[in-house]
Amino acid sequence: MATFKFYIPAINLMGAGCLQEAAADIKGYGYRKALIVTDKILNQIGVVAKLTALLTEHGIESVVFDETKPNPTMANVESGLAMIKANGCDCVISLGGGSPHDCAKGIALVAANGGSIQDYEGVNRSAKPQLPLIAINTTAGTASEMTRFCIITDDARHVKMAIIDKHVTPLMSVNDPELMLAKPAGLTAATGMDALTHAIEAYVSTIATPVTDASAIMAIQLIAKHLRTAVNQGDDLHAREQMAYAQFLAGMAFNNASLGYVHAMAHQLGGFYDLPHGVCNAVLLPHVQAYNAQVSAARLKEVARYMGVDVSTMNDEQGADAAIAAIKQLALDVKIPAGLAQLGVKADDFDILASNALKDACGFTNPKQASHEEIVAIFRAAL
Repeated sequence: MATFKFYIPAINLMGAGCLQEAAADIKGYGYRKALIVTDKILNQIGVVAKLTALLTEHGIESVVFDETKPNPTMANVESGLAMIKANGCDCVISLGGGSPHDCAKGIALVAANGGSIQDYEGVNRSAKPQLPLIAINTTAGTASEMTRFCIITDDARHVKMAIIDKHVTPLMSVNDPELMLAKPAGLTAATGMDALTHAIEAYVSTIATPVTDASAIMAIQLIAKHLRTAVNQGDDLHAREQMAYAQFLAGMAFNNASLGYVHAMAHQLGGFYDLPHGVCNAVLLPHVQAYNAQVSAARLKEVARYMGVDVSTMNDEQGADAAIAAIKQLALDVKIPAGLAQLGVKADDFDILASNALKDACGFTNPKQASHEEIVAIFRAAL
């Protein structure tokens, strides 16, 4: 039996109001000046000001980089790195969803190791741990606040680079559902379906273990139960907190069991068309699982059960069909676009998208290996 490595931040704070405790913990580490990596919206609505005030109360100076794009770029990383050097920051704090977290990881990794973020594309390419990173989450989906995955767009190649590196794991993750209240319904839906994708891809992974299965199963159950409420009643603190737990558990699952073709394909759509990652995942998820059902029907039948479907009289193939139907129904209920065509994706681009997806998938663990033609066929099915 192969050995099992489990990656997770050293400290993980969960629950309403835990941001206050996080500020005290940051002070306890002895850090004096932080680069806050975020986006303009969070800065404009005052979330960044709340954080900087908390840090000031604890004697920690900060400078703000709020230029992160929804699909963070190499240029974003370089700009943030310049701010670290100009201001003598000794730590990085990411505030937001997956985009600020990934951008901050890229900045912190290059700050400690030198070179360009391109140098670290692939698996465990860095020599040293990144600059200390505290990741404060404001969405329930990507789990980037606690993973060893960092996705940065290379604008020149129109691809998303996957950096999978133990050294980009944050030192501390913070999930305070009070920061997630009143987030737009569309963002809540997209990030929630991203979390479901993480959980399902980890559950059907070829390197799944009892530990990752336990995390994935609970994540699927919580998402099936609470995502609709979080989308439709954005001020429901209980639903937000349960979704925060769900996405964190899904992160624990895929951070250690890896991902599959849904993410490999979604990365290409995001890099090529600058589309939202969670929406791409949500559209692709049932179609990739229909492909995986050729070898993972029994596992997908269990996914259906965890999503609340009575599968007691079904065989494996029927159960897999039920899982795919349940995924589609949840996506419909939270108003995810029905297909890639609604996102502006063109069939003429499928060849290059499929080629790049297969390259990206080399670091992932899909249960059935696909040919170029099969990836193109999945794209077509999702159109």
